[in-house]
Amino acid sequence: MSQVGAPRGRTCSRSPRSRTLRSVATLGSAVLALAVLAGCSSGDTGDEPPAAAQDNAPAARDRVADGGTLRWAVDALPTTLNAFQADADGATARVAGAVLPALHTLDERGRPRLNPDYLESAEVIETEPKQVVLYKLNQQAVWSDGREIGAPDFVAQWRALSGRDTAYWTARNAGYERIEKIERGKDDLEVRVTFGKPYADWRSLFTPLYPKEVMGSPNAFNDGARASLKATAGPFLLKAVDQKAGTVTLTRNPRWWGQNAKLDTVVLTAVPRADRAAALAAGKLDLAEIDRAVAERIAQARAGQSGGQAPAHGPGAGAAPATALKSWALAYGSDGDKAEEVRAAREKNQQAVARYAAEQNGLARFVVRKSLEPAYTQLSLNGESGPLADERVRRAVARAIDRQELAETVLKPLGLPARPPGSHLALAGQAAYADSSDALGSQDTKEARALLADAGWVPGGALQKPAAGTKAGSEATKKDAQKPAADQGAEKKTEKKTDEKPPAKEADAASDDGLYIVGDDKPGERRATGPLIGAGGPENGTNILAPAPVAALQSAALLRQAAALDTGGGAGPQAQSQLQAHPAQPVAGAYAPRGTAAPAAADGAAKGLGKDGKALSLRFVLPSGPGSESLRAVGDRIVRMLDAVGIRTEVTKVSDESFFKDHIASGDYDLALYSWPATAFPATDARPIYAKPEPASDGSLLVEQNYSRVGTDRIDQLFDQAAATLDEEEARDLVRQADARIWAAAGSIPLYQRPQLVAARPEIVNAGAWGFAAPRYQDIGFKKPESAQGAERNTRK
Repeated sequence: MSQVGAPRGRTCSRSPRSRTLRSVATLGSAVLALAVLAGCSSGDTGDEPPAAAQDNAPAARDRVADGGTLRWAVDALPTTLNAFQADADGATARVAGAVLPALHTLDERGRPRLNPDYLESAEVIETEPKQVVLYKLNQQAVWSDGREIGAPDFVAQWRALSGRDTAYWTARNAGYERIEKIERGKDDLEVRVTFGKPYADWRSLFTPLYPKEVMGSPNAFNDGARASLKATAGPFLLKAVDQKAGTVTLTRNPRWWGQNAKLDTVVLTAVPRADRAAALAAGKLDLAEIDRAVAERIAQARAGQSGGQAPAHGPGAGAAPATALKSWALAYGSDGDKAEEVRAAREKNQQAVARYAAEQNGLARFVVRKSLEPAYTQLSLNGESGPLADERVRRAVARAIDRQELAETVLKPLGLPARPPGSHLALAGQAAYADSSDALGSQDTKEARALLADAGWVPGGALQKPAAGTKAGSEATKKDAQKPAADQGAEKKTEKKTDEKPPAKEADAASDDGLYIVGDDKPGERRATGPLIGAGGPENGTNILAPAPVAALQSAALLRQAAALDTGGGAGPQAQSQLQAHPAQPVAGAYAPRGTAAPAAADGAAKGLGKDGKALSLRFVLPSGPGSESLRAVGDRIVRMLDAVGIRTEVTKVSDESFFKDHIASGDYDLALYSWPATAFPATDARPIYAKPEPASDGSLLVEQNYSRVGTDRIDQLFDQAAATLDEEEARDLVRQADARIWAAAGSIPLYQRPQLVAARPEIVNAGAWGFAAPRYQDIGFKKPESAQGAERNTRK
């Protein structure tokens, strides 16, 4: 498994002036030195390979047997076969990948690549006065009903997803709304797409491509494609969806013009994550994503620990001899009632041990293929109100956390690379990747305490009475945030005695404190910055809305996608779409002003902190379900790290069903752990996740999918610019600048790339842990026996 190599590619040396500015620049009363915000980074770029290689038993097609049935686990049957609806899920994406056109697919480095099965070429042929993309289709590409794939299908999909007709219940329309017109080229195999506004991520469009029979009317789109598809065009056909059996059956497409599918049939079988071990052991599955516990059981089983006897793990394992002797004595003692009760318990335990041992024997027939999933887990800090509305407190939380330790906790036991992601917007191996984490800084307990002290959180502060006319703790912050922006600006003018306030669009702050960007201004200039619109309205005062008519559905789709990653549901549709060891010298990041003393620790441990009579305590919300053990283990470590700097936490464990809906989306939390999938198109896909919240007319906050409620105008501008430039290098640079600012705002802290674990029969090839890459369904199959391969070689001779 490949490791991340030494940093290569684009770097940015810092001038002596930059280093000087780093030591003296101010952030309100804190310090933020951000040379990276000028487009520089610590040196890790997308020129390096992915952090972990694919592990999918690659085999040449001539070594793959023809025929066979693959039973492949999904979490549940797809609720819809339309990938553009809000309730589309991982099973929807898997069906679409096998039966529908994908004009561009991702390679092992997460880069979009033209799919020759459907396209001969696709390129931008004009940029002035409008961007025009010309698609030249594969001459053999046809739908399963025999009709050619062509411009009518492109037009129907554009009209359905453009957002102009609200009768279409679409979950996402990014990019389609920029299209001005679609025309037939010089023949039926050419499609000209003209954009009203430049769109850098045009390769994200028309994948999957649905036939005009699905996209052509609201009824067909909304209801007709939920349970069946009128036409398909992939290596497989959709044969049947059996709700009772919990299966979706895909069969070879006889009209397929590409390389024939090696398998006769793929049966997608609904098996919840908690039941995967038993289903694998019983021989009901051939391929299944699994969690760490099942992976460990398979490793133990293959090591021969069970041997047909009670294994050294599982039910009854590790029981002390004295405990076993006491149980036997009670079972056959003089107390008849007690003896009967104990004998029943012993019999039940023996049955469980026998069942477990039998499962271990079955699991020994599988191997575990592992890589890193194209998704990362983050710590989200809700900056809407409370202590975390103060960016100094958010940065203190970030500086208290040892991301390397947390990554090792999850990944090291699995033998996977454990380098924390250095970007919110790309992962190692992707072109847009650059480690911009030094915009915030690495773990530093002393700096974390100093930042808290600068924000007024000090030992004994919970016992102090607030000064007359002030509110305790975060109430003052919240009250200031609720003031009209004009009033806040006027107050700041008076305090700082500045003559002008910059336009709102020039704001680059995530809270009421001004943000000075080092290296981002012209020499001699200093940009004042505006506030983040704070919380308003009753209770949490938040609306999960985007500006498009289909906003609610878009939000629901993205919410489902994120929730599925950490509550056992797997990655949602379009999920296709590393920090080095800490340096000895301080890196650019968040620092308290020179001269601010860190609170002294008592007896080697930081005291609890307070401010204006209120203790510093953050509510940490975690899911409680069986698929979230890893998150809870990471959460426990974070609690200890925060405690070391004096930040107390109140851990609240909630059901998986309510974790996102009732807490993350509604803003009912201070700290939370959840994941986002990586994407090949960050300018489009990541913008709503980090968009600056905006006030609604009723005083509430419109957050799109930015559940940390932290953002800036400048971040939004950078995303918009990246999406609108057709210069790929410029777009990458703009995305990296946006990421540096996301780090600086400290609304979310990437912790580790998620492990990808897949149980597979050893004879299955071209399947397993794909990493970034999209599966090539026609190549998946069973390895030919060595005797058959030898016979073929002799025949060729």
